[in-house]
Amino acid sequence: MLALRLTRGSHPAVQLRRLLVAVASAGTGFLLLCALGYAMGHPDSPAAAALRLAWCATPLAATVYFAVAVARTDPATKPRPGLSAIGLGPGRLMAISATTTALACTLGSMLALLVFLHLRGDLTGMPFDGAAAEFLASDTPLPLPAALTLLAVVPVAASVAVALTLRPKDTSPKSAPRSYGRFGAYGRSGTRETFGAYGRFGAHLRTGGRTAAAEEAPAPAPEPRPEAEPTATGTGPVDLDPTRPPAPREVPKGLPWGVAVLAAGLAVEAYANRTADTDGLSMPGGHAGGPAGVLAGWVLTALGLALAGPGLTHLCGRLLQAVRPGALRLLAGRVLMEEATRIGRPLGVVCAVASGAYAMTALYDTDTAVGPLTTLGTLLVTGCTVATLCTAAVEARQSRADTTAALVRLGAPATVLRSAAALRAGALLALFVPLTVVIAELAALPLAHR
Repeated sequence: MLALRLTRGSHPAVQLRRLLVAVASAGTGFLLLCALGYAMGHPDSPAAAALRLAWCATPLAATVYFAVAVARTDPATKPRPGLSAIGLGPGRLMAISATTTALACTLGSMLALLVFLHLRGDLTGMPFDGAAAEFLASDTPLPLPAALTLLAVVPVAASVAVALTLRPKDTSPKSAPRSYGRFGAYGRSGTRETFGAYGRFGAHLRTGGRTAAAEEAPAPAPEPRPEAEPTATGTGPVDLDPTRPPAPREVPKGLPWGVAVLAAGLAVEAYANRTADTDGLSMPGGHAGGPAGVLAGWVLTALGLALAGPGLTHLCGRLLQAVRPGALRLLAGRVLMEEATRIGRPLGVVCAVASGAYAMTALYDTDTAVGPLTTLGTLLVTGCTVATLCTAAVEARQSRADTTAALVRLGAPATVLRSAAALRAGALLALFVPLTVVIAELAALPLAHR
């Protein structure tokens, strides 16, 4: 009930993102039900039906990835002061976020079921009634348990992924002593508090009196002087001691692994093309000339781009600050370096999807008609990845809200902030667009010259 109340009282932009999650869940659920309809209409070819069901894994992964990104930017489930006092700690907020995600995905799954039944002809009185009756095996009764099982895949996977991503992390020191009840608790100082020490018979402790144990205990050490404060970009520490050199910024460590996996994927594609037989793996849209090894190479290539995305984004920020940077380049570069992990990984996934779509278009002739389910799956994967990137950009903007307000209070013009944002976007496009085109050409080369 609390998750439903928070969902109803959210900002319109948050509601729009949740609605997009429901739409993505509806598209994925419809593809799963279409695979079930094909299996019912072709009982003599279980391998083809299983292959169609396996191809739904890509839209499913894109939908879950988008749902996790939306849950991370939901302001209703952000930890705020005072919520723990009413029982809304990090664990409860994580459960609320997972429940909200499950509600949105369940709404989309129910919409997919209604559209599927309507196209089969089971629901009458609306346009396009029974338009795909032959394709969806309308003469065969729909197995309701199988349909509900397939529709439950998206809500369960999305809610579990959100719970794992937003699970509370224990940041308390392990060596701190814990209290063991009201009577005889051990405080942080390590001395045992007896019954009545702070009550009627221990009022002298509040009036300045000290016990023998308190007199024997050493005086507490003074609080350490803070050594780090937010920087001008609000995302990194700066040392207050001018004699100490600044701490090095943490560089994403996925760039070497991403380049290695990317090279391995391209090598697997080339090797699979040379050693492939005449029979290939059927791909969406009716293309059956691709060997299974090429598909494995594409998966490795996409994984390599996703791993290398944060490192490439960090490299963009470092290049922006090279060769005597001014205030604008310095601000844009520092933000890119600090937001490398948050922005780089979705950007790498978008590049992987774009390169895969470009490679797929190179496999088909201009006269080849792409099926509606292939078009739906392509639009679903592309839309989810682009929406995830936009959501990550919104999350990065929210994390820099205090810093932006501080810069405005210090007198920074709004044009400088907009120019820095445009410079960051231009730098990322200048690096990732040519990289995507080159990788797409290399990925399509083995199959284009068969």
